[in-house]
Amino acid sequence: MEVYQIVLIGLFIYLGSIGSIIGNTLGWYNLGRPLVAAFIVGIIMGDIPTAMVVGIPLQIMYMGNVTPGGAVAWDLSYATYIGTAGAIVFGSGLANTEIIGLAVLFAGIGGLVGQLMWNVSYALNIPLNNVARKYARNGECKKMYIPNTVYGQIIGFLCRFVPGVLLLSSMTLASSQGDFANMIPAWVMTWLSTFGGMMAALGMGIILSFLYKKKYHLALFMAGFILVTYFNLNMMAVAVVAIIMTVGYYYLGNKNDSEMSKEA
Repeated sequence: MEVYQIVLIGLFIYLGSIGSIIGNTLGWYNLGRPLVAAFIVGIIMGDIPTAMVVGIPLQIMYMGNVTPGGAVAWDLSYATYIGTAGAIVFGSGLANTEIIGLAVLFAGIGGLVGQLMWNVSYALNIPLNNVARKYARNGECKKMYIPNTVYGQIIGFLCRFVPGVLLLSSMTLASSQGDFANMIPAWVMTWLSTFGGMMAALGMGIILSFLYKKKYHLALFMAGFILVTYFNLNMMAVAVVAIIMTVGYYYLGNKNDSEMSKEA
């Protein structure tokens, strides 16, 4: 990675966090989402296809991640930006399932570092309460923004940008030592490939758990699977067939409801 790429990704690690200078709506709930973060890394590193290959599984992995009371089990911003960057840096020449496995591996490292730095930032922010109380006690209302907007943001930036840059720099240094695909043992490659395939299957299972409401829905899914697998139709063709079936189902359903209401 180039220096400017490391700096930009480190900056987005900070911007996509809880309480960043741009706010939670744009930061944590947009830039901090794995799919969005992966897309941004893909733009910065000039490899959007690979970024999207790993972004979707990471999005599904962390779909159930919540922050009750501000408690962060896995830092999404750290995990996704580091995971996607690691997959792009070290994934050259690897299969998609192996690249996904790499992304999950680096995301785990990034997520743990982010969790640690989140707790560090919490600890460093505690003294700021005394600063806010001092301003309130002295009636200096115009200075009440300083503890959060100034000091708090400095702490947040240092706890996210600096470690993120160090992680990315370490990855870049390691990648310069040789071909990563030839450096790691064959059994590790097998593990990454298997784990990456499992994550893709898990993602499909989670999506189906949301969509599969009635028994005949499974038949519709299998019909689409057969069209792609055995009839070699692309996704656009299957989507058109699905739209035709949906329109027909909608109008037939409305017609039956109208007839039943007339009979009643």
